[in-house]
Amino acid sequence: MSDQFEHMPDQSPFRKRLDSFGHAFHGILFAVKTQINLKIHLLIAIVVIAVGFFFGISKLEWLIIILVIGMVISAEIFNTSIEILTDLVSPEENKKAGRVKDLAAGAVLVSAIAAVVLGLLIFLPKILSL
Repeated sequence: MSDQFEHMPDQSPFRKRLDSFGHAFHGILFAVKTQINLKIHLLIAIVVIAVGFFFGISKLEWLIIILVIGMVISAEIFNTSIEILTDLVSPEENKKAGRVKDLAAGAVLVSAIAAVVLGLLIFLPKILSL
């Protein structure tokens, strides 16, 4: 019996790394295309970045903004993956599966609340001083 991959050369470590980045980008694109909440987070991130340029925020403030944007977007992508996996392993209604989804959504909410609080701490003084 012949293996279909028998004649394929082994991939180099560099090619494997490159392919893994490709898979990651496909995952991000899938999430952006299919998840309305991620689109909302991205829109808010764009507004926050524009406001950051408008107010000329400091390097430290940019670091905080970039970190919390990454945190919220990552949480949303984790939430999406957990929801898809939960639906795969438990397609029928299941209380525990619902709990898993609620916990993942709760993690997104916690990160979003933290981002809002940090955003207010950075931008509110600047807005009030206009």
